[in-house]
Amino acid sequence: MTGLFALPQEILLYIFSYLDPPSLTALQLVSRRLLNLVRDDNLWRFRCLEESSFLATLDRRRGILGDGPPRPTERERIRIMANWDPSFPGERVPWYEEYVQRHGPIAVSWFQLPYPHHDDGNDGGDGDGDGDGTNRRKTPDAVPTEVCGLALYYPDGELGGSVLAVAPLLDGSVCLWDVAGTWGKRGAIVARSKPGLLDVEGTMGFDGSHPRWIETEAVECVSVDSQLHRAYFAVERFLVEVDLRRLAVVGDASFPMTLTVISPASPAVPLTVGERYGIHLYDPRSSAPPRDDSREVVETYDSTRTKDFEKHRLRRSNRDMNVGKLKQCARLSGDVPLSIVHLQQAGCEADLSDDIYVAGRFSSILHYDRRKFPAPRGSIHSGARLCTMTSLPYPFSTVDSELRRRGELSLEEVETSKLGEGRTLIAGGEYNTKGSLELYGLAGESDSDAWDIRGRLQKSTLKNRQTCSPSKVLSVACHGARIALSDGSGYIRWFERDGFTEVRRCQIGSSNRRNASQGENEQEEGTFVFASTPDDSHELARKLLPTRPAAGAAATAGGDRDGGQHRAANNDLVFWTGERLGLVTFSARPGFHSEDFEEDEEDEHKRAQERERREYSDRMRRALERQADEVRFMGSLGLDM
Repeated sequence: MTGLFALPQEILLYIFSYLDPPSLTALQLVSRRLLNLVRDDNLWRFRCLEESSFLATLDRRRGILGDGPPRPTERERIRIMANWDPSFPGERVPWYEEYVQRHGPIAVSWFQLPYPHHDDGNDGGDGDGDGDGTNRRKTPDAVPTEVCGLALYYPDGELGGSVLAVAPLLDGSVCLWDVAGTWGKRGAIVARSKPGLLDVEGTMGFDGSHPRWIETEAVECVSVDSQLHRAYFAVERFLVEVDLRRLAVVGDASFPMTLTVISPASPAVPLTVGERYGIHLYDPRSSAPPRDDSREVVETYDSTRTKDFEKHRLRRSNRDMNVGKLKQCARLSGDVPLSIVHLQQAGCEADLSDDIYVAGRFSSILHYDRRKFPAPRGSIHSGARLCTMTSLPYPFSTVDSELRRRGELSLEEVETSKLGEGRTLIAGGEYNTKGSLELYGLAGESDSDAWDIRGRLQKSTLKNRQTCSPSKVLSVACHGARIALSDGSGYIRWFERDGFTEVRRCQIGSSNRRNASQGENEQEEGTFVFASTPDDSHELARKLLPTRPAAGAAATAGGDRDGGQHRAANNDLVFWTGERLGLVTFSARPGFHSEDFEEDEEDEHKRAQERERREYSDRMRRALERQADEVRFMGSLGLDM
């Protein structure tokens, strides 16, 4: 091994390039130095290119990679790589993880179901004698409480390892799940409030079968600010602010009409709240008197860190909305807004600009400037019924994207197209009963006045309404160097950033996974694992969220190499079906099973008895060991015991 490491790193990587991915994976287990070498980004980026459909398409179109024509030169290989490479200058992509997510196995797991509980008639069994009923048991015939939204919470910051899923439940409570497994059991409930926490006025009937607050069918009804540890919930016509460290309501605001969408929360800019026929700016940073609620009690679950979730009992007092938080309203002439995006600064994922884009049940995407709100700045005509949007802080050009897909740009032209200042707006929805994936290239801040010029916009608009999906696109998200979307057919599909080339797909309610190169009737065996199959296999992912934000992914791609610490294939996808939560992981085994969360009274009693038996056995073993040590010690002194 010493002789092998005497070779230069470039020679070693050239040798490793002849190994197949399973051999490279096994080689990582030999030593830490080989682990660092084998995880080289250039090595795995080349692997991603080799196994993509890009080379096969070039082979069909140009015949440059067949057995007959001569093999391309090294410069030609570099040019082909540059045309295919979806990353941009300054963007740090973990290519080993990217390869796993493009070509590795897929597993689907389902989070623990939140069952309704009832009190056991005592003080709750927690021994505090306060009768709060936090230790409640599940009834034998209980039906799971429906989950009514999804957002992700990073209690240790976006660069930390802790990830919690936050969702309101049908009974008006707030529930938190452990996504990464750093707080206890992965996929398990970490904490849950009492029912009715989100009932601001006590008149919404959360105990009924059809509470009014979910009749709007709002998908983007939850937003989380991880830096301030705050969550915002759209509850009928109220916006409720909850402290996630205590699961206590700390504020609320009323709006004229039913809320339909909340923008992603950020401590740097106000929230943008959409109601029927109107858009508001809501600034949670404005001071407001704290509110109390005597019925706010947190129900904690077994976890290694549930001590951070304290029990709080506060008195409720009705208060009027803090008018200082609510600015002017931008009235909409169309129908209901369904998605709001705060656009990033060009080339910077973490910094937000003043641009606000709104889409919904109208034919155009509306553009607002936060500094000039509520006056609209412009609009982009779509023609489709859009319901979801996301964005990238990098430029997009339809012409350049098409030429790159054909492999026709030179190295200089590729560099010029990627270095331009601009941003990309990604939208999804329905057009003539089919799915529509739309990409809009927007100008940067320096030439923002020219962003809506018709000629420029036509060169920067892609509307994939043919090969995107046979059914409505429900959610879009930026997942690594790809675009992930879910559709009405129950599929999750991954596309390249050109919005046209499909990378792979999987059906969350079925046990088969198909590559983009496979037909609808073909099935690839052994590459998809499905755990805890639900009763209804036709599940739809109404919302997708990557577990690691772009800032965290970039930091992971560039950090911890010298220390040998790698986080591989942990940028998973959390999805919400409208009733429950699930997790898409890229591994050969599901992350967890529903059997892991079965906790009825009989099993809990058996586990308690088993723990007591083990503890008693440990005490007896230690006592016998101490006695044996004393006998041996006395024997060494010549004393016969």
